[in-house]
Amino acid sequence: MFPKYPVPQTEPPRSPKETLPTMYDLPSENAEEPGLPDEFHGLQPQLLSYTFRPSRYSASQIFSGADMNLYYDSRHPLWYKRPDWFGVVGVSRLYDEVDMRLSYVVWQESVNPFVIVELLSPGTEKEDLKDDRENVPPASAGVADNGQISQEQSQEKPLRKWEVYEQVLRIPYYVVFSRYTNRLRAFKLDGARYEELELSDSRLWMPEIDLGLGLWQGDYLGVDRLWLRWYDSEGNWISTPEERAEHEQHRANQEQQRAELAETRLASLMQRLRESGIDPDRFLNS
Repeated sequence: MFPKYPVPQTEPPRSPKETLPTMYDLPSENAEEPGLPDEFHGLQPQLLSYTFRPSRYSASQIFSGADMNLYYDSRHPLWYKRPDWFGVVGVSRLYDEVDMRLSYVVWQESVNPFVIVELLSPGTEKEDLKDDRENVPPASAGVADNGQISQEQSQEKPLRKWEVYEQVLRIPYYVVFSRYTNRLRAFKLDGARYEELELSDSRLWMPEIDLGLGLWQGDYLGVDRLWLRWYDSEGNWISTPEERAEHEQHRANQEQQRAELAETRLASLMQRLRESGIDPDRFLNS
């Protein structure tokens, strides 16, 4: 699916889509990262944030982050993970209720994310899905009772994403989605481990926040494809701000049309009364 670079030149030449390197083929300023996010990694988290509206929480108590550093170990304050998207409930939308966050530091916030979404990319799939789980230490090994990494573990290299989400932060729901296969997979924390859930119609209901996450086929910012999107308890997709604005404009136009129709009908009725020798103004002014 993803050719190695450089791609040999041919005659006639192949299309730029086939020959030019992707962001995953180019080095990043961070030696530990394969490259910068592509366009999908910008649009999909945006749609998730716009539709993440748990009804049990006010907007001021809901926070979501995309491609934001998530710091998880106070003993190693520079250790972080960077989820493609995560949602938190029961925390101030603004940091200290006054400013936007530059990162999310769990030991300062005192509230861990409730759900994390990873968008599978070339080179990160193994870590996101933790295919080598047979090498994962037991949840009790290396993790202190307070949820932090133990001193023994803290002297080693940082844990990988799966271990941090499962063993340290204890994120209730972990979701992975591949736009190349359109496969949605979801894991729920069950005791000490993540257990994969069987999804019905590619939908996942989270009763704790009265909100569901599923695959929606539609046009978002000019791109028609399958997108991850939140839905409510009645199965309706949560509207984006643009959709809500269009709905309000449509409703306003309908009300104006009804008002204009009523005015036209009233004018027609008054004209018929005049033709019948009845002055309607005499009744209206009496």
